[in-house]
Amino acid sequence: MNQTQSSSPALTLARQVLRIEANAVSALAERIDGSFDAAVALILSRRGRVIVSGIGKSGHIGRKIASTLASTGTPAYFVHPAEAIHGDLGMITRDDALIALSNSGEASELLTIVPIVKREGAKLIAITGNAASSLAREADVHLDAGVAQEACPLNLAPTASTTAALALGDALAVALLDARGFSATDFARSHPGGSLGRRLLTHVRDVMRAGEDVPAVVPEASVADAILEISRGGIGMTVIVSPQLQVLGIFTDGDLRRAFAQNIDLRGLTIGEVMGARPRCIGPDKLAVEAVEMMEQFKINQVPVVDDAGALIGALNMHDLFKAKVI
Repeated sequence: MNQTQSSSPALTLARQVLRIEANAVSALAERIDGSFDAAVALILSRRGRVIVSGIGKSGHIGRKIASTLASTGTPAYFVHPAEAIHGDLGMITRDDALIALSNSGEASELLTIVPIVKREGAKLIAITGNAASSLAREADVHLDAGVAQEACPLNLAPTASTTAALALGDALAVALLDARGFSATDFARSHPGGSLGRRLLTHVRDVMRAGEDVPAVVPEASVADAILEISRGGIGMTVIVSPQLQVLGIFTDGDLRRAFAQNIDLRGLTIGEVMGARPRCIGPDKLAVEAVEMMEQFKINQVPVVDDAGALIGALNMHDLFKAKVI
């Protein structure tokens, strides 16, 4: 039996859970209103940070929302409400905005700290599933994350409600990202250790070969001398330059193979007579990922690096980019 067509009780239930949670988020998208704009404006108006708080499953969702906000240009951190009433309230200042999550809107730990936070001068955004709840009534802005039903067959375990709250938090983070003009480079600065950071922060000058490591010959050099330079450089090509180091052309090991396949007699020829003129070049301040895109677009494996005047200052090939883990 094809496993994808199986209708075991587990698969049937899994599909039902996914549909319920998808419907919860879809309904939320239709219900969102001006309160969302108000929440974005409130956060943008604060000089401090965003503090996210919640207990139980809402607390776990709150931690993720705080993390997403922090990595997308809105400084944020999570404060556990039970720890807050034992001293951590000191982390919250009058310049901050507190996002409090509770599906029922009646979490006693949150309701204990809310009056103190508001008295301090911080603003409150409540994300609840009950617009008539105590927490919603206390909030400066209430965001309705209510769901028709939980995905749990008993309609008890927080499932669809936590998914809806998480999606609403993501929407808030992305709206703030857009309002702040937060760029991909900004995002990379907060993720320097990952592959995304390498892709967005590594520049051509960081990975290119320079100085004596760049294979280059003048156009009057023999093809034999150019082949020796290709071997010395170890990147599958040599650049042909003028005495002022202006890039005139390129000759690769692929060019050499094609010349042999066409029975071209290379003896007695200069490299200037067989080079590929006007090669694709790149500047040292371009992102390394742009070099990858260029190589893939034009189906090349090597590229000379030139300064603003077109003079050769470096070279790189795909292996250099693989080694730098840009690809």
